[in-house]
Amino acid sequence: MTTRGLLDTATLILLGRLPDASRLPEEPSICTISLAELSVGPLVATGPGERAARQSHLQQAESDFDPLGFDAAAARAFGRVASSLHARGRKPAARAFDALIAAVAISRDLPVYTCNPDDFTGIDDLVVHAVPHPDQQEH
Repeated sequence: MTTRGLLDTATLILLGRLPDASRLPEEPSICTISLAELSVGPLVATGPGERAARQSHLQQAESDFDPLGFDAAAARAFGRVASSLHARGRKPAARAFDALIAAVAISRDLPVYTCNPDDFTGIDDLVVHAVPHPDQQEH
């Protein structure tokens, strides 16, 4: 059986640097929320080198993936995500992109694969797979 999963934006950016690709799903997906998040990067970059690198990440993602859309089912799931976060004293707006990515994952019954699992803490019905961050040692 092929494992499927949704990569969050940070993991998508780090794909080329991940130390262990076997920790990723065999069939990775991204969503339009990650493309939205990536499209902000070049516009807010502080210099031409950073702008070019961020533009490259966006173009690579657009080339490599057919992103899952944020549809009506994801919108309904977002309500549950926001409620879960609120119940735990977390503000959904503070991590809006992550909350929207979680909603897409829940609506498609996909786990999220992330180098930043704490970003998804406290979201009911979301399965999170931690992916080792290339700049951090695993304990």
